[in-house]
Amino acid sequence: QVQLVESGGGSAQPGGSLRLSCVASGSTSAMAWFRQPPGKLREGVAQIATVSGATFYDATVEGRFTISRDKVDNAVTVHLEMNNLRPDDSAIYYCAARTTGRPFLGRMYFDLRLYDSWGQGTQVTVS
Repeated sequence: QVQLVESGGGSAQPGGSLRLSCVASGSTSAMAWFRQPPGKLREGVAQIATVSGATFYDATVEGRFTISRDKVDNAVTVHLEMNNLRPDDSAIYYCAARTTGRPFLGRMYFDLRLYDSWGQGTQVTVS
C-alpha cells in the first residue's frame, strides 16, 4: 500500500472547470479516480498507467475529463482536469492506486477490489 493525499475540488458552475491532484508516497502500477454521488455506489472515472501514461475513461466523462501524471523519482502525482462540468458530476472524488500487478487498463479495472490504496476523498459540487 501507499499513502495517497488528494487536493483540489470545491464548487463550480455548470460548464466550469476544476482540477484534482493526488500525491502517492510510493511506487504504483496504475492509479485511478473514482467518484461517489450522494446515495449512490462508488464508480470509476478514469485510469492511468503510472509508467507509460496510458489512460482509460468512463464514457460519461470522456472528452471532458483528462487524467495525467507527473513522476519525480519514486513520487507520482496524478491530476484530474475536469472541464465542461455538469451537475451530475457532483460527488466525492477518490484517488486510488494499484501497487501490484500489471498496469492493465479498461472497464474491468474499475473494480474497487483491485485497488489497495485509497485517498480520503474530496468534494466536488457543480450547481
